[in-house]
Amino acid sequence: MPKPDTLLAHAGRDPEKYAGMVNTPVFRTSTVIYPTIEAYDAPHDVSLKPVSYGRQGTPTTFAFEEAVARLEGGCQAVATPNGLSAILVSLLTVLRPGQHLLMSDSAYAPARSFCNRRLAPFGIDIEYYDPLIGAGIAGLLRDNTGAVFCESPGSLTFEVQDIPAIAAAAHARGIPVLADNTWATPYFQSPFELGIDFSIQAGTKYIGGHSDLMIGTVTTTERYWKPLRETVRDFAYSVSPDDCYLALRGLRTLGVRLRQQMQSALRVAQWLEGRPEVSRVLYPALPSHPGHELWRRDFRGAAALFSVVLKPMSDAALAGFVNGLRYFGIGSSWGGFESLITVVHAEPYRTATRWQPEGPAVRLHIGLEDPDDLIADLQRGLDGLSAAAGAARHG
Repeated sequence: MPKPDTLLAHAGRDPEKYAGMVNTPVFRTSTVIYPTIEAYDAPHDVSLKPVSYGRQGTPTTFAFEEAVARLEGGCQAVATPNGLSAILVSLLTVLRPGQHLLMSDSAYAPARSFCNRRLAPFGIDIEYYDPLIGAGIAGLLRDNTGAVFCESPGSLTFEVQDIPAIAAAAHARGIPVLADNTWATPYFQSPFELGIDFSIQAGTKYIGGHSDLMIGTVTTTERYWKPLRETVRDFAYSVSPDDCYLALRGLRTLGVRLRQQMQSALRVAQWLEGRPEVSRVLYPALPSHPGHELWRRDFRGAAALFSVVLKPMSDAALAGFVNGLRYFGIGSSWGGFESLITVVHAEPYRTATRWQPEGPAVRLHIGLEDPDDLIADLQRGLDGLSAAAGAARHG
């Protein structure tokens, strides 16, 4: 098995098949012409990915899916229009009315909304669990549990889950485990080696890498591949071949971007730990993080996304700090070349656990800018906070 950097350069490419072109071309089509009526009428097994109609995929789509599956170490992968749709089709592949779903309390908020607003009315019992439960998940499993959903680390509060322990307990009862692997990507984690049955990514983020692409992926095992592919077909999900081409292009530089961004993120996170305005930094790659040992065991690296809990301050002071930053854009998503900041509002989405930090929290994504410039930007903002706090005390 080639190493990840070699796979990134070669997976999903077949120059001999396409007149020596180093990249798989973009195949744009809706209609596919058949040589005979017999060929047209022949049954098509969608799990075998035939080129039968544009909605079912093109050679560009299949090249991208092949590359993702090889990187993740799964049987097959399917592309979806975005990360949320990848979560939805994974859940809908394994769940049936009357079943029970265990969902991490740290899961992506739109995924929670789908469960509460769409799955629950169809008779699926949604139970949120403490992401730190580990092997204790066995005590929550029921005879009608249809799936366990994990997100490690949580993308706001960064709890690292003990995936092997959760998977062992679930598999002992024949229950599949689904996990959102967007933060680590298959470059920093091998999900199927940990026991995952469905590995889900918002390729919009690190795979795309340039904040100009919406795409999701699901990779699964041989057992679940055909039902997953049929679910995607039944919900009429399809992805533009142009977007698959961009995603393939993003894969080629995934390793160098992740390594560079992790190096910069560590510098920024370590610097922030020393600031008096900071209470704690929630980054699994830091030894101070509660899940650091699990991260060291299960991951090869860390994404450049983490949260920072600040000392108590007013809403106006927090807004002034965030609004005053020069190099950190205020916006959703992450994984692109640019640095971002958002204010963390995790508590409204918690039902099984409480998250009440001692002060306000912000989430940072560290992009490809020079980390010295990012640190200087944050230093200006934090110095301003300290000056304002001092003036208030002496006013």
